[in-house]
Amino acid sequence: MGLDTYASHSPDGDGLTPEDMAVFDALDLRLCEWIGDGSFRGKVYDELVLEVAGVSLYQEWIPWEDVVLMAEAFEACDPEAAARSTRSHRYPASADEVRALRTLFRICADRGLGFSGSW
Repeated sequence: MGLDTYASHSPDGDGLTPEDMAVFDALDLRLCEWIGDGSFRGKVYDELVLEVAGVSLYQEWIPWEDVVLMAEAFEACDPEAAARSTRSHRYPASADEVRALRTLFRICADRGLGFSGSW
């Protein structure tokens, strides 16, 4: 089962503003299936996010309040240590991917965005 994760203003997929899109377009994040539209392949990072932040990406809606906690958890973690901890995961992550998630979660937290999941 796949999971695509989308930054959004509401659980019903109200999407992103042009300003949100401009921020995401300017990012070069090293995430699986990141194309600059606020979405990424969530199934690849679910175990990592669960381990670091205690939140599963396998949810129809992750509210902004939880995204704030995710951002704080990723800001507090050591990217190299977090990456090493994923060696036994189905999808091991690099320290660069941990840093990319840190960046994405902080931007979403600052912009009042949650995440919609689709699988």
